[in-house]
Amino acid sequence: MTAVTACPCGRTDAKRRPIAYTACCGAFVDHVDVALAPNAECLMRSRYSAFVHQRADYLLATWHTSTRPASLDFDGDAKWLGLEVRDHRMTGDLTAEVTFVARYRLPSGAVRMHERSRFVREDGRWFYVDGDVL
Repeated sequence: MTAVTACPCGRTDAKRRPIAYTACCGAFVDHVDVALAPNAECLMRSRYSAFVHQRADYLLATWHTSTRPASLDFDGDAKWLGLEVRDHRMTGDLTAEVTFVARYRLPSGAVRMHERSRFVREDGRWFYVDGDVL
């Protein structure tokens, strides 16, 4: 992946130009031990990018221990098409929710995943806890 590759999360700069993966989610996904997402929305966006790049290491490291699966399997046929963040809000001093729509295509057809995800911050690090499919 090159520095000019647009980030899968779809974030743009002030001039609505795509932000490079390395300057956006890659800063967290590729450096999970040293770079912490500053808020729940950034963590959610970086987790989407990790799904696109099939980075189970990052997804598991950012999943809260209370709900984390032992392993992850990816559908190699999935083609991720985009992410739309609809809402991001703090629900407490150390908790937040992010509502989003992620779209992807499988050989069987298009999939639209609409979810309200819950996050918690512990020891300065945000974790995905769980979500409700909407």
